[in-house]
Amino acid sequence: MFASKLYSTFTKALKADLSEENRPRQVRGAAYSWVKPVVPSNPKLLHVSNSLLEAFGWTKAQTESETFLELMSGAKVLEHTKPFAMNYGGHQFGQWAGQLGDGRAINLFELTQNGRPWMFQLKGAGPTPYSRRGDGFAVLRSSIREYLCSEAMYHLGVPTTRALSLVTTGDQVLRDMFYNGNAAYETGAVVCRVAPSFVRFGNFELYASQQDVPGLQALADYVICNFYPELKGKENKYLLFFEQVAQRSLEMVLHWQRVGFVHGVMNTDNMSILGLTIDYGPYGWLEPYEGGWTPNTTDAQNKRYRFENQPHIVLWNLLQLANSLYPLMQDAKGLEAALEQYKINYKQRHQAMMLQKLGLEKQKADNSKLISLLEVTLERHPTDMTIFFRLLGHVEKNNSVLEAYNTVQEAFYEHPLEEADRFAWESWLQLYINRLQEEDQTDATRKTTMDAVNPKYVLRNYMAHLAIEAADKGDMSVLEELYALLQKPYEEQPAMQKWFAKRPDWAAEKPGCSMLSCSS
Repeated sequence: MFASKLYSTFTKALKADLSEENRPRQVRGAAYSWVKPVVPSNPKLLHVSNSLLEAFGWTKAQTESETFLELMSGAKVLEHTKPFAMNYGGHQFGQWAGQLGDGRAINLFELTQNGRPWMFQLKGAGPTPYSRRGDGFAVLRSSIREYLCSEAMYHLGVPTTRALSLVTTGDQVLRDMFYNGNAAYETGAVVCRVAPSFVRFGNFELYASQQDVPGLQALADYVICNFYPELKGKENKYLLFFEQVAQRSLEMVLHWQRVGFVHGVMNTDNMSILGLTIDYGPYGWLEPYEGGWTPNTTDAQNKRYRFENQPHIVLWNLLQLANSLYPLMQDAKGLEAALEQYKINYKQRHQAMMLQKLGLEKQKADNSKLISLLEVTLERHPTDMTIFFRLLGHVEKNNSVLEAYNTVQEAFYEHPLEEADRFAWESWLQLYINRLQEEDQTDATRKTTMDAVNPKYVLRNYMAHLAIEAADKGDMSVLEELYALLQKPYEEQPAMQKWFAKRPDWAAEKPGCSMLSCSS
């Protein structure tokens, strides 16, 4: 299945670390270090992404070979390939952290499928020079979350890295889940991630921090040549490159806001230069709608990466990238204009996205008021975001307020509502019905368009937790069921109706369901 020519454009174009010593250390003047995965004691393939197999033109039978298992677990390195770990820096929680790098990710090779490059990367296959105080391994708990979420996001239509396979290693890994001194051994696992590139904002930041302009230029030229080829030869290609990165990053965060996804750790080293969602750690979906919610325990006090702040953090991260690229162009005004354009575009695109979620086509002066009032009302009383918008598609333009209220009340976490809360909802629903009556489209047409942007199913943390609990006991049935469910998140799937439900009470405070750490 890997008969096609394997290569690495990244290592061919950029400088390697002169030392191959695999211990935590500072690496200067190099884009990557050569490393080898640790051979696991007893690897076992738990799951493979069917949709990725189809994308590569591979069959299920091919994944059952010993070679596939060896490769996806790190037990074997294919001939004529040389694995490596990337060197990059980054701002973490707003503070410059210096060198970071691939601490538990090892890039295997690239291949081209249908004219598109794909980098194959193992996460959790052992230490690298960038592992710092870590061991480079991953556990089944975090690996299931990454595997399921990567594929869930893809089928939601969100730009994302993908996950090809999930493997247990047969080894035990010591982890302190909440950094509170309660470390315990857990099942080791490896996820094979794939993406056109895993280059991050932090790759550029590290070169800039070291004032290595030749290295910075080589990296920018590599990325432009391979992933923004339409810019090659342009006189102002570096500014155009930044503008396109800003546009892709805007597209990505708009999708996050559309489906209620909270990344949880939007450090600059977790920002893809291709505008892909990358590094699924303490993520979560809004259940009760709360603009100030973050799933990350590390961020619980300052809530820097809360849901409502994500678009602003993307802008902040873009500013750091702009600072890093400045030595290549010396065009501060151009970069500032691109950042200002991001703010203008986001405001316009966010309103357009919200109107899509509401099923409204006509431009009206009161659209902003309708949207802002909805957000206030959603926060006033705990209301499930996913369920609310999906049920809202059933409201018809000739409904009474009572009928509309009864249609969406399943989304409320507590019922009946207090009188003031019910009045707030009825007031908004009346405004909404009034707007529906100004629309030309039929109720059926509007529901179809709303269902296409408002998913019925998302990967709630309690769902992933159930899959993890079962997998820890050797039962893969929940993982299999969720994987199948999340392949079609916008479809009704009547047999899966049990997953169209609010977060259960037991999950509200349970570790791994409500809040997670960066090791989750």
